[in-house]
Amino acid sequence: MTRQFATIDEYIRAFPVDVQLSLEQVRQTAQNAAPTAGETISYAMPTFTLNGRDLLHFAAWKRYLSLYPLPATDDAFAQELAPYRAAKSTARFSLAEPIPCEIIARLMALLVAQRGNTDA
Repeated sequence: MTRQFATIDEYIRAFPVDVQLSLEQVRQTAQNAAPTAGETISYAMPTFTLNGRDLLHFAAWKRYLSLYPLPATDDAFAQELAPYRAAKSTARFSLAEPIPCEIIARLMALLVAQRGNTDA
């Protein structure tokens, strides 16, 4: 999408209802994992922020949702993420399959921990 959005709500409303549901699921999962994170639009994508810095971007595409950037992980979690990796720092989840909320929550928690915030 090349359109500019002012809010995450506006971004989500721009998609078909089934995609909106998946985007809201990602949003809620990330919010629950990091309740002190803020929300904004950055790089034309919904973005969670922490301490004034971008923490996690997510976006919808034609057939999948993507999350950027991925945190450093241990080998076991890297193996779990392997089917979803699209690039070194990108996870891609098919819109044709259930969103793996547990993995998204773990990614968000790792990002928060790696940024040094213990309040989230």
